Amino acid sequence: MSDFTVIYDANVLYPAPLRDLLLRLAVQDIFRARWTDRIHDEWIRNLLVNRPDLSPDRLNRTRQKMNENVRDCLIVDYEHLIPGLELPDSDDRHVLAAAIKVNAAVIVTYNLADFPGNLLAPFGIEAQHPDDFLVFQFDLNKAALVRAVRQQRAALQNPPRSAHEMLGTLESLQLPTLAQRLRQFQDLL
Repeated sequence: MSDFTVIYDANVLYPAPLRDLLLRLAVQDIFRARWTDRIHDEWIRNLLVNRPDLSPDRLNRTRQKMNENVRDCLIVDYEHLIPGLELPDSDDRHVLAAAIKVNAAVIVTYNLADFPGNLLAPFGIEAQHPDDFLVFQFDLNKAALVRAVRQQRAALQNPPRSAHEMLGTLESLQLPTLAQRLRQFQDLL
């Protein structure tokens, strides 16, 4: 297992297609993906607000499967670090505290403004947009990324998706650079 540790912020776990892709990469052990129960609570709570048709029980089963299938993913005992941290949105301090606790290198988040580099740098942590993070992973290990997207597409049966549609889904998730890089491997997806 890699020592390169990343924290998934709640906003990258919220959209199911991105969560699925990030988890498929995490189980390949090319990096260590981590999160907290509080991060779980946040993405589930926000998803239920916007999708009341979803069952809380179903989302809690997703939470349980995530914790079971990604080795050593759950961070605990980080809360004591929260009061001493400063971020533009104090509600995000728990994410930084968890990242500090496990010596994470990256926080994968859509909300880069909430994690300014000057406040993260003293801890050796960088916030990365999921497109940047996934492109970095693609550049390191094209086969792993192509495999994860192929597996994800194969799992989509209702309705099935073409490789072209899958790339469109990635673009809709604000992952345009990743989608562009994967186009050269479209026949393998």
